[in-house]
Amino acid sequence: MTGISRIPAILLMFLFLLPGCSDFSSGERNEPPNPVPVEISFWNPFGGGEGEFVEQIIKNYNSTQNHVFVKQLRLESNDYYARLRIALSLGKGPDVAVAHSDRLSPFVKAKQILQLNALAEQAGFDFNEIGELNTQSVSYNGQYFAVPLDTHFHMLYYNKDILSKAGLLNPDGTPKLEEATPDGFIRFLRQIRSRVPEVQPLAINTPYFQESFLDLYYEAGGELLSPDMKKAAVYNDKAVQVIKFYQQLFAEGLSDLKDKTPWDSFYNGQAGMWFGGVWEAGHHLANKSLNIGIMPIPPIFGSSVHWGSSHTLIIPAYVSEQKQESAMDFMKYFSEVGGTIWGQAGHIPANLSVVQSADYQELPYRKLFILSRNNVKFAPKTDKYSALYTAISEDLQNMMQNQIQPEEGLKALNRRLDQILEN
Repeated sequence: MTGISRIPAILLMFLFLLPGCSDFSSGERNEPPNPVPVEISFWNPFGGGEGEFVEQIIKNYNSTQNHVFVKQLRLESNDYYARLRIALSLGKGPDVAVAHSDRLSPFVKAKQILQLNALAEQAGFDFNEIGELNTQSVSYNGQYFAVPLDTHFHMLYYNKDILSKAGLLNPDGTPKLEEATPDGFIRFLRQIRSRVPEVQPLAINTPYFQESFLDLYYEAGGELLSPDMKKAAVYNDKAVQVIKFYQQLFAEGLSDLKDKTPWDSFYNGQAGMWFGGVWEAGHHLANKSLNIGIMPIPPIFGSSVHWGSSHTLIIPAYVSEQKQESAMDFMKYFSEVGGTIWGQAGHIPANLSVVQSADYQELPYRKLFILSRNNVKFAPKTDKYSALYTAISEDLQNMMQNQIQPEEGLKALNRRLDQILEN
């Protein structure tokens, strides 16, 4: 064992959160040009194309007023929640932070984040200006604990050049999809493979396969938990059929199980189609050499319901009263003004005025995005969702990579989820 392993864990956590520890992340700090009354730190996990839009929102906010300066720390997404949990536990960290709506419950239960009703009223922020699905996701016992920024989910991206070469593109630029059934979709992919053999017909998000699974499992009418959220509910025929569908795609070479960066495969013209996040739209559409289209995921398993989530902004409970007001001012700006920029990244803004504006509606494919948003299914509101989601991710990966029989794998997963719910 090394010497550092003998340092008490609590001391390591404290050292981890010291200001100098920003060197351990991929983040960057923006320093104020002149002294200002209040400086607030903003933690977020947004990288790549998303990070550029957040950078612009922060820059605009800092330049349009002089009573608050926002200093961002951008962390790696893989360890973002580990860092945030430690910060909230120790009472040292950000003044404002991003949190997915499905991660809020344990923070609310532990009283680690502020309820925002009074702060919002004081700042002139109206939660009625936020879509109902979003407000429901941040409401606990009639109190709001976060400001929703968006709804995000998957769409079907398709390469028009590849589909045209395969003779599978309609005159209006949409795919000539067959009947919306598993067999119909597979027949369509087989035609791409036979006519354009040098590309992968459908890139599947194998690194985050749980999201691809939930897209089609929710289409089939599946649920993760029982209505009382005390028992797992993934061991059923619907889940079995979805797993068999994906395993058939890999077995027939219609998707590449070994593709660790399927988003790049599609972006580089090496895949005909891709179940990609709306947050990738700005990135893909900005590439003028990539001739793509975007549409809702076909109702392959019977409905248009699919997986989705939401980014929100929270204020930790340890933040001082003065900084609370400043943090709420920034959150209000991000929703009402920055939402226009955030929508350009591809997310569906939670603010109704922004999403109904001509500027947003005129962006490419956004009307289809809105239609697809209306069929999103959020995660169940349980403080154990993070542990459940980790188990789902790990077991589904194992089932795919090791070609485990769906009945066997799902039965084991159901047992594991039940154990998490019981403890």
